[in-house]
Amino acid sequence: MASTVTTSKDPSATSRPGYGRLLRTRGAWTFLLPGFAARQPFAMLTLSIVLLVQHTTGSYGAAGAVAAVTGVSMALFAPYSGRLADRHGQRAVLVPGVLVHTVAGLALTALALSHAPLWALFAAAVPTGASVPQVGPMVRARWGVRLKGSPLMTTAAAFESVTDEFTFVVGPLLATALCTAVDPAAGLLTEAGLTLVGGLLFAAQKGTQPEAGRDGHARVEHVSALRVPGVRVLIVTFLGIGSVFGGMQVSLAAFTESIGEPGLNGVLYGVFAAGNMLSGIACGAIAWKAAPQRRLVIGYTALALAASALWTAHSALLLAGLGLLVGMCIAPALITGYTLVENLVPAGARTEAFTWLTGAVALGQAAAVTIAGQLEDRLWGGAGFLVPMAGTAAALVTLLALRSRLAVGPRGRAAARGVGHREPVAVD
Repeated sequence: MASTVTTSKDPSATSRPGYGRLLRTRGAWTFLLPGFAARQPFAMLTLSIVLLVQHTTGSYGAAGAVAAVTGVSMALFAPYSGRLADRHGQRAVLVPGVLVHTVAGLALTALALSHAPLWALFAAAVPTGASVPQVGPMVRARWGVRLKGSPLMTTAAAFESVTDEFTFVVGPLLATALCTAVDPAAGLLTEAGLTLVGGLLFAAQKGTQPEAGRDGHARVEHVSALRVPGVRVLIVTFLGIGSVFGGMQVSLAAFTESIGEPGLNGVLYGVFAAGNMLSGIACGAIAWKAAPQRRLVIGYTALALAASALWTAHSALLLAGLGLLVGMCIAPALITGYTLVENLVPAGARTEAFTWLTGAVALGQAAAVTIAGQLEDRLWGGAGFLVPMAGTAAALVTLLALRSRLAVGPRGRAAARGVGHREPVAVD
């Protein structure tokens, strides 16, 4: 009888989603607050590097190259960091990681201020990016522990998506203010300090971290999340989402400059981000009845259609409306993708899976920035908007062709070469 009774002390037991119930989950605030502080530097790093290196070298090209090395290093090493966290525990990865990142960030700052050659900045940028703490995926993994089997998982995914978006609004503003009003090195120094303090505080919350190598009380086999077919499909879809972020950043800047109103760039991108945040908040408050894989197909189709119309905009007002629509379509796709990870991937590979998706967005964004910039320079104004259209269309074709791989097997996990198998136990 006891197993059928729920109490008011466990808000995750209810079928009604809601942020109030989510935030009353036992132990949530112990990792949310330090987690927010530790993930804030993630949004400050790239811009802080650009502003510092441009100040010391006088070249935006050199500054962008150093920042790109940092971003690529992070994307390449993030999944490996996630895999280590799944195997050995988050604390075992975070503590040395934040220490290495802090030292590397300080070294990069010192080299830039001493006008070191570009190759030396590249050498320092590699460990700086490779050691960026993957706090966002780790927070998502902790929600999976607290809400195992709960309908509040979708609400948690929405909450994390909104938190990420808010971080990427506040972080660049803080970095810009520090580098312009205090000192060109202040942004990177603050980023390193926040990473150290926030990361260590987050790592200290041992009671909420997933138990290394276990899914509840069952031991799991250590395998790569890439061996789950559904994860590979989600990586492609998240690459398409990254193409939207990157293409919008370059193309909005080019568009506002072409009409002689460069100050509108921040406004238009803010409208785009606002659409993302608002739809993310709404997604977390809805009790969804449709299966997540079906929601992903529908939501991604809407995103591809909206992104396909961006290049047709010839006025700031129309572009603002389309940007708002595109932003509103992104959050449901992101949230559903992260929710599917909870369904498809066993706990022993879940943090790694989240880092693969985060890295896919970063890689898609980096590629889109490069391609969109070339199109804007070589073709007509607004040609960069073709990148979000092409990126989402290609990802949608892949998603439609391989959507069956997102289906959850009868045992509650996608079968993939032993993934999710449990250690046999004796039965009386």
